Amino acid sequence: MRTLEVTKLRDLTGPGHTDDYGIGGTDLGAAATAPDGRIVAVFGDTFESREAGGPGWRSPVILFGDPGSVRSGLRWTGAAGPSRGYADQVISYRHNARIGGRFGGLIGGTRITTQLPTDLITVGDTMYLHVMACEGLGNVHWTEIHRSRDNGVSWESTGLSWPGGHLGGHFQMLTWELGPDGYVYALTTGFQRDKGLLLHRVPADHLLDAAAWEGWGFAGGAWAWGNVPTPVLPGAFGELSLRRVDDTWWLCAFDAGNYRVDLVPMPDGPTTDLTTAERLTVIGGCGWHDEDHGCGRVAQPYGGYILPGSTPDEMHLVVSQWNTGANWPYRAMQFRARIGV
Repeated sequence: MRTLEVTKLRDLTGPGHTDDYGIGGTDLGAAATAPDGRIVAVFGDTFESREAGGPGWRSPVILFGDPGSVRSGLRWTGAAGPSRGYADQVISYRHNARIGGRFGGLIGGTRITTQLPTDLITVGDTMYLHVMACEGLGNVHWTEIHRSRDNGVSWESTGLSWPGGHLGGHFQMLTWELGPDGYVYALTTGFQRDKGLLLHRVPADHLLDAAAWEGWGFAGGAWAWGNVPTPVLPGAFGELSLRRVDDTWWLCAFDAGNYRVDLVPMPDGPTTDLTTAERLTVIGGCGWHDEDHGCGRVAQPYGGYILPGSTPDEMHLVVSQWNTGANWPYRAMQFRARIGV
């Protein structure tokens, strides 16, 4: 049984932390290393004031971080977008607009309130960003992939999208990682926090070919690639982060059903049996009067993204918190989990 020591290092967003980029309140914060070596972190619904729902609404936005600062607390060095110093929305659309014409396999008239990021990945000299086009929280009309060829500064649609109901709604929230075998592996779930996880893979050089994606499924008494994907971990999950850390595979997941954020070592790689895998609870959900961030007790937590620079014995995670009653705190925080044997 492994031991776990959890410490909050700092708030990553909010007043005093991201004012220079026009960010008061925001959440999420999935991160990857850009081809040029800096950290690229993507955030969801973002506002100039600290409260959710204030002025300056945009999503997604991107901040750049210093990789040398991770162990002491990630420090921001800039933001993506044409505005000097201001974190702009990196995808072109209008909030609360109706989309005319055919897009993402859907007929026009669809109302999109926001587009939320789920994860990003670097393959060669290109970064890819997966987003959900939503009408309110939990109602996903489609998901799609965007691409950056300039280290996360600017983004364009790749044209690849899936309807929100793909695979029974289990292909909305996605996390992915590049394996040493040349495949990108992805775990997916719904955005309603009431579904389990599915596993998929696609050759990295065919990432944008929908027909090249295949599921990991149980059929004929055995698990195999190419089967209809079946749940690899039942439950009720939210945000996910699949990463190789020093050549070992790890999953960080918001387990909404059990109100916690878990780290899951995957000794057999992406096809590890997650139903029997060890689970390390890093963040335990609690009430607002019972918080203790010093030991990982957090009210209304979600997210849980593994930061570049983590090691198998010292994992750094981006965890969100939103007081949906008062609309503050609405922020991303960095926690360190020291893992012993």
